[in-house]
Amino acid sequence: MDKISLLQKRKKQLLDAGKQIRADINSLIDEDSFVELSSFSFSKNEFYGESAEGEGVVTGFATVCDYPFYIVAQNAAVLSGGVSKANCSKIEKCLNQAEKTSTPVIWILSSLGVQVGEGVNVLEGLASLILKASQMKGSIPQYLIVNGEVYGQISLLAGICDFTYFIDKKSVLCPNSPLVLSAKAGENHTKFAVGGIAGLENAHLATFTVKNFEEIKKSITEINELISKPIIDCDEMNASIPALDNKTESKALVEVFDKSSAIELGASYSTEVKCYLARVGGIAVAAVIFDGGDGVELTARNVRKMKDFAEFACCYGLPYVTFVNTLGIKSDLATNNSLVLKELGEYISILDCIDAAKISVVYGKAIGLGYTVFAAKSMGYDYCYAFANAKIALFDGVQGAEMEFSSDKKIDVGKLAVKYADENSDPINAAHGGYIDNIIQPSFVKQYLTASLQMLLK
Repeated sequence: MDKISLLQKRKKQLLDAGKQIRADINSLIDEDSFVELSSFSFSKNEFYGESAEGEGVVTGFATVCDYPFYIVAQNAAVLSGGVSKANCSKIEKCLNQAEKTSTPVIWILSSLGVQVGEGVNVLEGLASLILKASQMKGSIPQYLIVNGEVYGQISLLAGICDFTYFIDKKSVLCPNSPLVLSAKAGENHTKFAVGGIAGLENAHLATFTVKNFEEIKKSITEINELISKPIIDCDEMNASIPALDNKTESKALVEVFDKSSAIELGASYSTEVKCYLARVGGIAVAAVIFDGGDGVELTARNVRKMKDFAEFACCYGLPYVTFVNTLGIKSDLATNNSLVLKELGEYISILDCIDAAKISVVYGKAIGLGYTVFAAKSMGYDYCYAFANAKIALFDGVQGAEMEFSSDKKIDVGKLAVKYADENSDPINAAHGGYIDNIIQPSFVKQYLTASLQMLLK
C-alpha cells in the first residue's frame, strides 16, 4: 500500500473512532477552524488488548466567534474515555501550548475513570496533569464541559476550572462511582440524583446549567469578550432606574448593568447571593447582589460562593461591586459550628488583594458584621454609597439590642433599643462620620457607579 493510501486509511480509522466527539467540537467552534494536535497518537491497552486511537482524547486549537481557544476533548468511544498515562501526556502537551500563548482552554470531559491495567503510571500522569491545570488557574481562563458521565480523579478539574457547564439530563460528575455511593448509603439513587445538578447543590461546582452546546458557545463568547475587552463604548451611562425609587428589589438592581451584559454565575446554588459578570457604563465588573428581602444571613456556603467569585475578580483585574443587604452571620447553632468564620477570614484576605476598584452600595441593610465586611471604608472600599432608605446599624431593630444587653442591669434597655433601632439606623449618621461617601436617590445609582468606575480605572 502506498503512503498516501495508508495515511487516508489511518485518518479514516481515527475519524471513525472520534465521530461523536468531533461533532461536539464542531458545534462549539467556528466552521473549519479546528487544527488537531498529536492526532496520530496510538497506544495499546494490555489489559483489554485494544488500541487507544488518539489516546482516547482529541486536542487542538480553534476559534470560537473569532477568539482563539485550545481544546481538550475526551473521546468516550475509546475505552470509555478511560484516562491513561499517554492520555495525560497528550493533554499536558496541549496545556503547555495554551500557557505559552496565554490562550484560554476548553475542556470537554466524558470518562468512566482510569484505564484498568495502568497501575501507578496513570496516577503519575494525573498528578502532572492536575498540577498543570492548577498552575494555570487565575492567569488563563479554563472552561469545563461535563459532556456525559465523568468519574474518578479527572473530576477534580471541575474544582480547578473557572467555569463548569452541566448539560441538562446528560451531565454526571462524581469522584467515585454513583452506584458505589448509593450502595454505601443503603439507598437506590439514580446517577443524576448523585452526580447531577440536584445531587451537587452543596458542592458549588455547576457554574452554568445549559441545554446544549449552542448555549455553551454563546456563554463562553460572552465571558471571553468581557474579560478580553474590559472597556467598550456605551450609550447607557446616564440611564436612571425609576423602579428603584418605588421599591428597592434585587431584581430591579440588575438594571444597573448594561443591557444584555449580565451573566449570572452559580445560579443553582446559594441563590440568596447572586454573582454577576457584567458591564456598567461599558466597563466590565464583577458584582455581588445580596438577594434577600429582609436581609441575607451569612453562612459558610454563601460566603464561600462570594469568596470564589472575589478570587476570580482579583485574578483578572475586574472592579468589584457589592450591593449590600445583609444581617451578618446567621444566628443558629449549625452556623456557629461551621466554617463560616474561616470562610469570612479568607474572603477578607482576597478582598484586600483586589487591586481594581472596590465599590460598596448599601441598598438594604448593613447590620453589624454585615457592614464591617461589605461596606466599611476601613475594609478598603474606594467608594461607599447608601440608598436614602437603607439601614446601617449595629443591631437590626429593638429586639437585637434588647437581647444583646438584657443581662446588663445598669443599662436602660428600652432607651438603648430605641437608639439603635431608629437614631443610628439612618445612613446619615454613617455619612456624618465620613464612612459613607454619598447617600443617593436609588434611581440614579448607575450614574454614580459609572462615574466612580471611570475615576478608578487603571
